Amino acid sequence: MNIKHIFFDLDHTLWDFETNSNKTFEFIFSKNNVGVNFKEFKEIYKPINAQYWKLFREDKISKSKLRYGRLKDAFDALNYEVDNDLIDLLSEDYITYLSQYNDLFEGTIEILNYLQSKYTMHIITNGFEEVQFKKLKNSNLISYFDQIITSEKAGFKKPNPKIFNYALSLATAKADESIMIGDNFEADILGAKHVGIHTIFCAFNGEIATEKIVTITKLEQLKDYL
Repeated sequence: MNIKHIFFDLDHTLWDFETNSNKTFEFIFSKNNVGVNFKEFKEIYKPINAQYWKLFREDKISKSKLRYGRLKDAFDALNYEVDNDLIDLLSEDYITYLSQYNDLFEGTIEILNYLQSKYTMHIITNGFEEVQFKKLKNSNLISYFDQIITSEKAGFKKPNPKIFNYALSLATAKADESIMIGDNFEADILGAKHVGIHTIFCAFNGEIATEKIVTITKLEQLKDYL
């Protein structure tokens, strides 16, 4: 492979979403006197959130429905009564405070330092525009990337091929000289493959690749391929 451009996903790939999300919920629940059992909440919330994001990627729900529905469904599953005003407040607080927590996956800075002199690097993310830039700035990642492509900026979400073509255009990159690195097999890997971009799958969250693909379980393993 004659790779010149690397496109990274952000959440669950470099930025440790689960750890930072849990810290955010603990803070906003305390702030707003929500007396739910947090261990039970996070176990129930995780798959609900994943399902809502899948619907969002498929343009079946709006951003506001995602932000409200995932909390409402989690509280309902716990039989914990929360009125709509509090859910709306928690939804806003979550977005406000999420970027204040910036745990990264082990080896993130080391691998970015290693790759920086060899490749031009970019981000492609389905995350919300107003949050993703804050995450990158607050975690000191933003300087590593040339182009930061959000689905809101592009007008399309991964795995839609249009977001990858948009990213290639912004980066003035060719598909066969580019590689996509991400944790979501459908959104990151299949989406990128569809437009001819090489891929590396980050199997960090237990997801199983449905096709034979280059797979890593730690970021430092990128050195074996790049």
